[in-house]
Amino acid sequence: MRTVIGIDLGGTNARVAKVTEDGQILQVVSAPSHALEGTEKVMDNLKALIRQIKGLDEVIGIGIGVPGPVDTVRGVMTMATNLPGFENYPMAQEIEREFNKPTYVDNDANVAGLAEALVGAGKGYKIVYYMTHSTGVGGALVVDGKVVSGKNGYAGEVGNIIVTSEGEKINHLNVGAAENVFSGTALVKLAQKELDPKITSAKAIFDLAQEGNEKAIKMIDDMAYHFALLCSAIGHVVDPHVFVIGGGVAKSHAFYFDKILSNYNNLVHVGMRNPLFKRAELSEPGIVGAAMLPISHGK
Repeated sequence: MRTVIGIDLGGTNARVAKVTEDGQILQVVSAPSHALEGTEKVMDNLKALIRQIKGLDEVIGIGIGVPGPVDTVRGVMTMATNLPGFENYPMAQEIEREFNKPTYVDNDANVAGLAEALVGAGKGYKIVYYMTHSTGVGGALVVDGKVVSGKNGYAGEVGNIIVTSEGEKINHLNVGAAENVFSGTALVKLAQKELDPKITSAKAIFDLAQEGNEKAIKMIDDMAYHFALLCSAIGHVVDPHVFVIGGGVAKSHAFYFDKILSNYNNLVHVGMRNPLFKRAELSEPGIVGAAMLPISHGK
């Protein structure tokens, strides 16, 4: 079976793995990413980690997942907040030249979506829309086993789509943006105001709802409605076979996936109703998804 290298490069840590084409992780090595010490230090560190992979000669390619939008044609990050100096840096070219292996770079949410589409909950479906429901809200569109990144690498960045006219301006997002309405961060902020100032996680809201707390139940109902609004906007554009939802909040999927679907069905054309809403399956979608980049490009 073919093997590939997947790299999960973040602002704190760098992890490099040898992965089979069906998503099995064979070896992982890791180290601090040295993100604040400059591009040369980060790249030297990555190369050293790659050299620790056993059977390096036999791998067919290298994929890198990074925290920010990517120009996938040039293989460069177009914004690199957590990796200073890497904006427009030829990361893929440098790794490819060093190891003589085809190398690809993409956003970490995109590679997670690719992993779920190829070897996870979306396996076997033609059009997969992957969404992260965690501290933030993100997404990735995968069609025929390939990520659709868009002209500037922002395709799938659905957290800024407006789902309500209410709310406040937070950071770079629109007023009423999905991430500011039903992300884990937004839910906790609202729960501290409406339920208990000591709440620190979305799970506490679901626990209260299970106990019958009416305000918590309403919060979840509202969240599911706004989530469905976002999904209906996506659905009217791409009409996916399956929505795969990952992230920490989605661990409580039993409380709200059915509500999303019910609302979704009321918001879309009759012929679009009842797509699958599935919980993401993979425990390491980032590093597996990075490894799937060469597999995807080789299809």
